[in-house]
Amino acid sequence: MFHSLGWSAVGEVPPEIKKYIILAAPHTSNWDFFYGRLFFLMKGIPLKFFIKKEWYVFPFNILFKFLGGIPVDRSKKDNLTDQIATIFNQYDELAIMITPEGTRSYNPNWKKGFYYIAQKTKVPIILGYIDYGKKIGGFGHVVKLTDDVEKDIENIKAFYKDKKGKFPENGVR
Repeated sequence: MFHSLGWSAVGEVPPEIKKYIILAAPHTSNWDFFYGRLFFLMKGIPLKFFIKKEWYVFPFNILFKFLGGIPVDRSKKDNLTDQIATIFNQYDELAIMITPEGTRSYNPNWKKGFYYIAQKTKVPIILGYIDYGKKIGGFGHVVKLTDDVEKDIENIKAFYKDKKGKFPENGVR
């Protein structure tokens, strides 16, 4: 279906990587989820994502579970990284999608949770994207963390600067 909508796919997750965080940027529209899910389904990746536990109630929990949602308690902010580390330890294979901007609006100050989760769980970060300008869904490179959070995030942002969101004015600059 991804291809039938005029989209193409590029890149692969290295086959030896079984657990990883996929960054999804630029995140400028709710349509990102739709096209992203189609992309991951086409690639055969059983993608998961975190969702506030408050949204994980009947009947929506059935849909969210089917789509790969995992509920987390965001009210315990100091413990969210630990919750996610526990979740990673429950799986032999796990691909978690995180939108680092934390909003569909332009945000120059990305959330750093994905970085700390990767450090704590020792899982790699893979750069994923939906580029509306070129109608391409893709995987970029595997990020090597250096322990310099600000520098690493700036390098990650640089990868996304030429990727166009549905609303480019809200994308990565």
